[in-house]
Amino acid sequence: VTEYEEPQAVIGSYLHRYAYPDWYAKHQDKNRKLKEGYHHRGGPVACLQLRGEYLYAAAGKKGFRVYDVASVANKGVSQRIISAPFGPGGHDTNLKTENATCMALPTNQPIAPDRNQGELMRVTNMEQPFHAMYNYAFITDAVEGLIAVNVNTLADGDPRNNILERAKTWNENKILYGARHISIGGHYAYIAADAGVVIVDIDDPLSPQLVGVLPVNNARATAIQFRYLFVLDDTGMRVADITLPEEARMLEDVHVALRDPHRVYVARTYAYVAGGSEGLVIIDVKDPAKPSIYQRFTANGKITDARDVVIGAAYASMYAYVADGNSGLKVVQMISPTSQPNFYGFSPAPKPELIAWYKTSNPAIALSRGLERDRAVDDSGNQSAVFGRIGSRPFTLEEMHKLYLDRNKRPWKVSNEE
Repeated sequence: VTEYEEPQAVIGSYLHRYAYPDWYAKHQDKNRKLKEGYHHRGGPVACLQLRGEYLYAAAGKKGFRVYDVASVANKGVSQRIISAPFGPGGHDTNLKTENATCMALPTNQPIAPDRNQGELMRVTNMEQPFHAMYNYAFITDAVEGLIAVNVNTLADGDPRNNILERAKTWNENKILYGARHISIGGHYAYIAADAGVVIVDIDDPLSPQLVGVLPVNNARATAIQFRYLFVLDDTGMRVADITLPEEARMLEDVHVALRDPHRVYVARTYAYVAGGSEGLVIIDVKDPAKPSIYQRFTANGKITDARDVVIGAAYASMYAYVADGNSGLKVVQMISPTSQPNFYGFSPAPKPELIAWYKTSNPAIALSRGLERDRAVDDSGNQSAVFGRIGSRPFTLEEMHKLYLDRNKRPWKVSNEE
């Protein structure tokens, strides 16, 4: 989706037009079709996540799989997505499950928790150790429930021990029957299942604890932003207050009607919903208690079966990548200097434009989130990235709470007298 040369302009974008005018013209002449893509059998994959040189995937009846994709852009390697780069004798990253429906990692930044353990390892930079959950990938299975897999072996530098085994399987009283999607915020997992949105505390990854269930019929998927959980069901999008996960509650009378929503991605003050035949549905969530549809974008009927969407930034522009079912991948430029003169603002109103597409060999149904590179602490106050100054650290959860919660653990409010 980008050029190899620096700057790596997104193909078909505003920058592409001015940095590489000849290539941009050829792209337009080809009806904006992308030319390069690679395929590896092993699906259907309902959820996937790239982290470092590995791609983690929930592949339904084929279970949980991890692929080596370090050479995906190396033309000297014949197989660019590899199941066992060093031979299956010392490399088996396939984990059999009944029906792996989704997976999530606590962070998608490349990490190696074992390298930051013990006081002697942190004498120089004085960083905090990783939380235990960062050792694991968490898989939802429609039959088995929640499965935790220790994936640290992929970060220890030894190619001879890359063999994955399940560390924990949890499905208390079958509460996770029909589990189909998972989002992780801090040490809490929010799992869409037949029972509703099930909140599970994974503070101890090998001893998950049921926190509660949000009453949502036929919950499909969720997305987290700060104090709110955005939930898709058969009828549209709803919102839950998760300021304190143990007291999570659905916001009453908050509902955006949608015909067939599949996945949601929240970026700043907008929620982007893959809305099936409605295309990319952009919802204004500046006030999460009063969401409203900003735009339904189908690119003049070219987006017909939106199944997933992720938002990514490149240089001064923002893009939506849409998994459009039988139509493959769509690349949508959301802002540019020509379409949105106020694009320098914190959350400029999107002005979507279809700039590229790629026809996949099978229906495109899921996408990997981009690198969340600027985050150093998770929703529970656990450090997840190295700080650049000796002795510095992120705020703890208790310190963060003081910024937005009062003594009663309720959000600060400005009185009329102030």
